Amino acid sequence: MSFLTLSNVNKFYGDLQVVKSMNLSVEQGEFVSLLGPSGCGKTTCLQMIAGFTPVSQGRITLAGRDITHARPNTRGLGIVFQSYALFPHMTVAENVRFGLEMRKVSRAEQEARVKRVLSLVHLEGREGRYPRELSGGQRQRVALARALVIEPPVLLLDEPLSNLDAKLREEMQFELRRIQRTVGTTTIMVTHDQHEALSVSDRVVVMEQGMLVQADAPYALYEQPSNAFVSSFVGKSNLLPGRVRVDASGAAGVVLDAMPGLPLAAPAVTLAAGTAILFSLRPEKIRLTSAGTGRIDGRVAERFFLGSHWLYRLETPLGELVAMSGNDGAAAVADGATTGVSWDDVSVRVLPAAANTTEAVAA
Repeated sequence: MSFLTLSNVNKFYGDLQVVKSMNLSVEQGEFVSLLGPSGCGKTTCLQMIAGFTPVSQGRITLAGRDITHARPNTRGLGIVFQSYALFPHMTVAENVRFGLEMRKVSRAEQEARVKRVLSLVHLEGREGRYPRELSGGQRQRVALARALVIEPPVLLLDEPLSNLDAKLREEMQFELRRIQRTVGTTTIMVTHDQHEALSVSDRVVVMEQGMLVQADAPYALYEQPSNAFVSSFVGKSNLLPGRVRVDASGAAGVVLDAMPGLPLAAPAVTLAAGTAILFSLRPEKIRLTSAGTGRIDGRVAERFFLGSHWLYRLETPLGELVAMSGNDGAAAVADGATTGVSWDDVSVRVLPAAANTTEAVAA
């Protein structure tokens, strides 16, 4: 039996349904991220688990106990809010100790737990400081320590790193994962940042318009997206409309609408001949070669230097493609230059056609 389970959970605000038949099982000790754009229902799911938002339909269980309608203070969950919600008039130690005082934990036990958790988040020596005297990263650590000190069965994180600058945010992603692995607390995090979700999670749950679209390990989610939305939201992707083609030998491949005279191989195509599809190709899977030596030629319309790699916008017979090349110190392909464009067949993914997709998409 899973440790935390959402069974056919729905949430309505009047006639508006913001969460639709959510079914999710989380194992004990697992780190799961709810990922999706604003308004997809991920925060509402977290609030229903926490008990801050009532469930309209369905059931939530924790360690075999039905908590669907339990009051928030009886669930015993640890929560870190986007704003951290620290008490400004309390010191670091007092903020962390607060939950233990509310639970009538003995003073000696309070001191031991506070010392232990502040060491875990590397805040030793800052016990007497106030939140205003701390950096953003330190305040985030205090909020995390306050949630962990009560030893919750589940830790809920609501966009916990969104208020940090880019460099600190990246550092805290790895720190957050280190802490979670050390403690072993079952953790559910809400985020709209794909890099954050992929870097720290055991599993990522992608949501769209209130529905769970795909739940998978980060690598599997990235390499085997279930549809066009996941392919374009989790990373960048070139999505080209086409159809399944079966040759005289019975081998299946695809032809693209923009260039039907160029049959292309694609792995594991099981759809019937003529079925509309999207040909999905990640930018980093595209290789730029000398003109005339690739599958097709393209012209560099724009290029962007991003430090570790170059990003190219290419005009090709297939439509606009986005390609990515690692920065190995060599000169980049010049703006306006013609370049060969190539890729390996195993890098291609064939996805169900989106009803409203009529051109290549890179998002």
